[in-house]
Amino acid sequence: MSFNKVIIMGNLTRDPEVRTLPSGNSVARLAVAVNRTYNDKDGNKKEEVTYVDVDAFGKQAEVIGKFFTKGKPILIEGRLKLDQWEDKTTGEKKSRLGVVLEGFSFVGGRNEGGDQGGSSYSDEAPAPRRAAPAPAPRRESAPRREAPPPADIGDDDVPF
Repeated sequence: MSFNKVIIMGNLTRDPEVRTLPSGNSVARLAVAVNRTYNDKDGNKKEEVTYVDVDAFGKQAEVIGKFFTKGKPILIEGRLKLDQWEDKTTGEKKSRLGVVLEGFSFVGGRNEGGDQGGSSYSDEAPAPRRAAPAPAPRRESAPRREAPPPADIGDDDVPF
């Protein structure tokens, strides 16, 4: 069994490159910078930046191309994908680990970055809304009493 899910939030390092495939589908290639701040062994504050290549397809690619530019924040949900090829000039085998976008969210306000809110977009249809069930009639009942803990469990047996 395996699980392949990635959730990242960062800023675009360049404007998305949107192309149309011969099939008519759109594809967008974008790069996201994800920052991590930490303290080194001497207590000095350090920042580490990881650059992640992301591929988006279909309507999501079109929306990203229309609304996102370099520097804008984005929250991405997707899956990891390993691309492998052979360099035509050197014959050397190459590989690239990237993310295939499955959904994304706008982050920040309309005209600025930040994390004041956002909205999300996915090609998946939203789940149908169901009406809330009618409340059950109230019945008077005796107050609930909690059962005493079993006598054979001590403080050392509790994992927290």
